[in-house]
Amino acid sequence: MQITVRDLVTMIHGMLFGGFFLMACFGALVLLHRSVISQGPANVTERGRGRERVFLVVMVLLGWAAVLSGAYVVYPWYRAVVPPGVMNLGAYPQRLLMADAHTAGWHTLGMEWKEHVAWMAPMLMTMVAWVMMKYDDAVEEHRRLRSIVAVFAVVAFLAAGVAGEFGALIDKHAPVEGGPVITLERDGK
Repeated sequence: MQITVRDLVTMIHGMLFGGFFLMACFGALVLLHRSVISQGPANVTERGRGRERVFLVVMVLLGWAAVLSGAYVVYPWYRAVVPPGVMNLGAYPQRLLMADAHTAGWHTLGMEWKEHVAWMAPMLMTMVAWVMMKYDDAVEEHRRLRSIVAVFAVVAFLAAGVAGEFGALIDKHAPVEGGPVITLERDGK
């Protein structure tokens, strides 16, 4: 069993950073829901609050790792320029998608979403995390603020989810492949 370096980096970008970011966003939504619906101060210990802060920081770092690795590592491989005379577009995912009218939409809609809208997710979740850490003790005083922050968290979660879905579907039609081969298993050994 073998995998290329580009396959591995693409999996780390999408499944590790992106997948865990989506799960963490959902966790942040649960934290926000708990704080919005509570009638009194939350019964969370200092240790619990510390863990929430660590969770929020890790969530933000995962989001930024996903968009930065996508924009500056995976995306340049995706949009590689085809040298003159090359007929097999397998190593040039963007051109492979755009060469067929049936798959061109994956680039024009899917990659445009990933290039532009997906950046909103870590930006919004950074704001969400900051507000949740700054106002964690003042649930009653800032209930409206928490509700507004919850809306931003939902928008970030949806933007990241759609970007992840587009990424998976684009990778199905035109995967980013190449680079050195990593052998995971040798012929049944």
